[in-house]
Amino acid sequence: MNDHNNSIEVETAMTTTTMTMIQALRSAMDVMLERDDNVVVFGQDVGYFGGVFRCTEGLQGKYGSSRVFDAPISESGIIGVAVGMGAYGLRPVAEIQFADYVYPATDQIISEAARLRYRSAGQFTAPLTMRMPCGGGIYGGQTHSQSIEAVFTQVCGLRTVMPSNPYDAKGLLIASIENDDPVIFLEPKRLYNGPFDGHHDRPVTPWSKHPQAQVPDGYYTVPLDVAAIVRPGSAVTVLTYGTTVYVSQVAAEETGIDAEVIDLRSLWPLDLDTIVKSVKKTGRCVVVHEATRTCGFGAELVSLVQEHCFHHLEAPIERVTGWDTPYPHAQEWAYFPGPSRVGAALKRVMEV
Repeated sequence: MNDHNNSIEVETAMTTTTMTMIQALRSAMDVMLERDDNVVVFGQDVGYFGGVFRCTEGLQGKYGSSRVFDAPISESGIIGVAVGMGAYGLRPVAEIQFADYVYPATDQIISEAARLRYRSAGQFTAPLTMRMPCGGGIYGGQTHSQSIEAVFTQVCGLRTVMPSNPYDAKGLLIASIENDDPVIFLEPKRLYNGPFDGHHDRPVTPWSKHPQAQVPDGYYTVPLDVAAIVRPGSAVTVLTYGTTVYVSQVAAEETGIDAEVIDLRSLWPLDLDTIVKSVKKTGRCVVVHEATRTCGFGAELVSLVQEHCFHHLEAPIERVTGWDTPYPHAQEWAYFPGPSRVGAALKRVMEV
């Protein structure tokens, strides 16, 4: 479904392996640990245990406990140490076990990491990558399922990234580690073991039935700040990211509407050129994300489209999001914006 032709660097004659997103993320860290001695990986249970989702499984055994190691249960401590490491020339990859747990570290992320380059007049940088599993899909309830991207997309000095497939996950993670800016790297848990059938609004399909993807074994990058058109179309533009990339494609297929689905990949900085070009072509726009509606990142997308494409719009912009409630546990699929809700929005904009 995805267009991978915009990778900026790929080693020649590279073999590929069928990988899940977990395996692709592990491969990215493996490649960078081997490639750059300044890369270190750490977080709660990241070392010996291999991470709660096994994303770092086997890396401590391969590279030693000085480069892949466990951290105390202190998110502020994890990020604070990572900022210091980055300022002294290392490239830390710090894992926050669940994105929901990041709030104690917001001072270190916003006041220290994001502002270090500005505050030091460019003398210091904070090249740290903060990996955070986010979103629903595991019946984790209100403290293990949040989508927190809007907390950080409005912070100057931060990059915010969210892949939707194994290929992009590896390429974007490598690009993030090599970047000199602090990166919030959000990983949709629902996609960890492969893309799914797109039907958010019903109980989770067993992960064993999900398809995987061919991922190059070695070094390659997917460019930051570049969106991907995963489904070309001419009738309406769908702006989305993460898990709802699949929901949006299924909705377009089930309704028969010729929707152009754009996977943002990098939420901020944003590939505004691709968005504007598409909306000016289609004249209609639907924004889809899993996070809550009010003050969600979709509100910024709507505002930008309105500012840059107002005279090209044929219908009001629609938003399809999670509800403005705490994330439910038992009725998780009722919270997700599934194909039926997205399809209804597509039909509404086409009726105008």
